[in-house]
Amino acid sequence: MSSDLVIVYHRQPYEEVEVDGKIERRENKSPNGIVPTLKSFFGRVGKGAWVAWKLAEDPADPGFETIVEIEDSFGKYTVSRLPLTAEQVSSFYHVTSKEAFWPILHSFKDKYNYDPVDWPTFREVNWAFAEAAAQEAAPGAVVWVHDYNLWLVPAYLRRLRPDVKIAFFHHTPFPSADMFNVLPWRSEIVQSLLCADVVGFHIPRYAANFVHVARSLFDIDRVEEAKTNPDFLPADGMALVERITPQALHFEGRRIDVGTYPVGVDVEYIQTLGRAPETAEAKARIREEMGDNQLIVSVSRTDYTKGNVEQLQAYERLLERRPELHGKVRLMHVSVAANRAMLAYETVQNEIEQIVGRINGRFGSFEWQPVSLIGVAIPFVDLIAYYQAADVAWITPLADGLNLVAEEFCAARVDGDGVLCLSEFAGVAVELSDAVIANPFSNKSMDASIDQALDMPEEERRARMLQLRRKVAKYDIKAWAAEQQRQFNAIVREDATEPA
Repeated sequence: MSSDLVIVYHRQPYEEVEVDGKIERRENKSPNGIVPTLKSFFGRVGKGAWVAWKLAEDPADPGFETIVEIEDSFGKYTVSRLPLTAEQVSSFYHVTSKEAFWPILHSFKDKYNYDPVDWPTFREVNWAFAEAAAQEAAPGAVVWVHDYNLWLVPAYLRRLRPDVKIAFFHHTPFPSADMFNVLPWRSEIVQSLLCADVVGFHIPRYAANFVHVARSLFDIDRVEEAKTNPDFLPADGMALVERITPQALHFEGRRIDVGTYPVGVDVEYIQTLGRAPETAEAKARIREEMGDNQLIVSVSRTDYTKGNVEQLQAYERLLERRPELHGKVRLMHVSVAANRAMLAYETVQNEIEQIVGRINGRFGSFEWQPVSLIGVAIPFVDLIAYYQAADVAWITPLADGLNLVAEEFCAARVDGDGVLCLSEFAGVAVELSDAVIANPFSNKSMDASIDQALDMPEEERRARMLQLRRKVAKYDIKAWAAEQQRQFNAIVREDATEPA
């Protein structure tokens, strides 16, 4: 049976766990991962399908079923699993996506590595995703493609199935034309995105950058624009603020809608955890262990875009200029290691470890360790307790498509207290402008912001947190899902009203 909605995403929509020599499929544990949210759409259609990849030594004889029927709490749906070799995965994902695309998307031109890219393999893998989606889609179905490693799927799918409606959502930043056009494949990528019916982004700046890139490469007939939603227009100008938001562009006789809406977190679930007796007990244990120390919590991946090194350097400067804080403040720096096989990430990890060792060596004592470095993911339930026990959440990436950790912290603070110190280069900053805003490229800004966060009086803390929590609740994951559904409905209606 063909599907009314086909979701194309590189990951499978479940976790595979080996039990007694057999593989069991389990629902994803992460409450705020994109996978559970995407699967929730299957309950809104008659039949749904998911296209992902799965590792195989021999794609011609993968040793597993390439199409399986799944029934879980989200309903019944089909999963089409593309057998890819380890070499294809390395080329398509680790090399092309992470070494060529990732640094450009985050505006780190100096990290860009063009030489090892095997573009024919990237095309080949994207074609396989498009073919699988074409086979699964019912006539007139919506095919929803996710993220930059599948940039070429819309063009291939339009060629294979001109009848389907194509939506594409971009989960990372989209850079300016000066940066994006470093990519030698820029025209092929953007022409593919222009084959979609709707292209979605988190915030207006990314959508505006996409339109500017498209105009730099092609003769765009017309762009529809509107004033930006006031919720994304803080009174004080910030780095990522865009006052005019693109709504659509017209190219070669087609209208491509441009969607702008940030992914949110599951506020209801987080608040339920936040009010649980077990969380209160865990928070009490943490606070007892902390004594009268102020606790700063920082949670991110180990990645040069996340500003781990710059934040630790700012913490070292804090202890240098404010000796009265010695023995009175602690930083829990959670930096989950990325792929150490990639030199750029290994370099960052080594530098993090060196700085933490230096800080603890310079300022620590038998009774007090200034920094606790944690390199493994903390279970989400435990993380909620740390969010609640913290005085400050310090989230200062150099570049970030959005940043859900900042939203998680606010949602977890059911007590209405706590301070969020946030980089203005995180996409979520245009929404969460009541945070203490920092520029991680400026030592003075980083120093002033962490001072302000640590010294903030309770009345101001609570006033800011009230506004932050309101925004996080308004733009939660349910609101994002509703907006995506609205866009799907709109492109289907546009098709229905086109003249025969």
